[in-house]
Amino acid sequence: MTRLRWTTAGESHGANLIGVLEGVPAGLALDSQRIDRELVRRQGGYGRGGRMKIERDRVEILSGLKGGLTIGSPIALRIPNKDDTIEKLPTPTNPRPGHADLAGCQKYGMRDPRAVLERASARETAMRVAVAGVARQVIEAFGIEIFAHVVSLGSVTVGPDVFERSGDAAAREARREASDFMSLDPEADGPMRAEVDRAKAGGDSLGGVFEVRAMGVVPGLGSYASGPERMTARIGGGLFSIPAMKGVEFGLGFESAERPGSQVHDPIVPASGAPGAPWGRFGRDSNRAGGLEGGMTNGQPIVVRVAMKPIPTLRQGIDTVDFESGESVRATYQRSDVTSVPAASVVGEAMVALTLAEAFLEKFGGDSMDQVESTVAAYRGQLEAL
Repeated sequence: MTRLRWTTAGESHGANLIGVLEGVPAGLALDSQRIDRELVRRQGGYGRGGRMKIERDRVEILSGLKGGLTIGSPIALRIPNKDDTIEKLPTPTNPRPGHADLAGCQKYGMRDPRAVLERASARETAMRVAVAGVARQVIEAFGIEIFAHVVSLGSVTVGPDVFERSGDAAAREARREASDFMSLDPEADGPMRAEVDRAKAGGDSLGGVFEVRAMGVVPGLGSYASGPERMTARIGGGLFSIPAMKGVEFGLGFESAERPGSQVHDPIVPASGAPGAPWGRFGRDSNRAGGLEGGMTNGQPIVVRVAMKPIPTLRQGIDTVDFESGESVRATYQRSDVTSVPAASVVGEAMVALTLAEAFLEKFGGDSMDQVESTVAAYRGQLEAL
């Protein structure tokens, strides 16, 4: 067994996006249509721009399968770009504020923002979703469900406890599918739509917050032994790696700083008195920690919220400086969304899935799914005996 590792390649307007995923155990019946459904979700949401009308993302699996089953070798994936125009597009004469343009040009000592923005573009996240579409099928085989939904857009916030009131997994999925904003609160859709329309009319953009939950996660993933092994660091780092993400909080998050300790920590209780499906003989009667304690999963659902800034490509423009003349100008406008918070929630799901799959296989790894299953079963027995 090799450690789960992944990488992507490709530019926004290049010929393809490419992904390689190593460390997937042999014997997983991989559903490529499931990956395509995640790609379609990433392209959805009210407020998206013209690129989503051009691309119809579908994944091609180039290696790592035989008869629909993984064989333990690296899995290579490809998403073709219909808008393959990188060599034909003009070079912007100025860097756009809020993007990687200027810092990237300074890093490489050049005046070509195109060379920077093509890779810095969030288009790259399509392949992350595809790679995660493979990894999440590994952990779903062991009962882990990952679900994201939008909790605010601009100044509009969904009602309290919408997740808890949304029903079982099928009901949650149906409710989110019915929303233009991937929200679980039907009453929030109208105000969110109006907010997006106002921003569009003003040549502006909007950010927001989405929440990712992971249910059915076994306790003990990650480690307290070193900082980089802590799941808070690993999940947080994965989410911060998504372009435009500006804040991450687990459980109560920043609110915990305002409360006394008696209103922050989750009491440990016998499993018989714990809600949900506790592991072994112990459980907790609340989940203010968001499923993580001491850098490890604790068997409670992981609850993490992510704040996305407004997209910095604005129709109204932002002040910048021309490379050649050094004079103040309005930034070059590139085709963009008014908001992509709903789409970002799909990418957030992907990053949580990749991080959890990596940690899961570190703990229970084997060369085949049968071997992983045996290790998981032994661990369940250990929890019961503790």
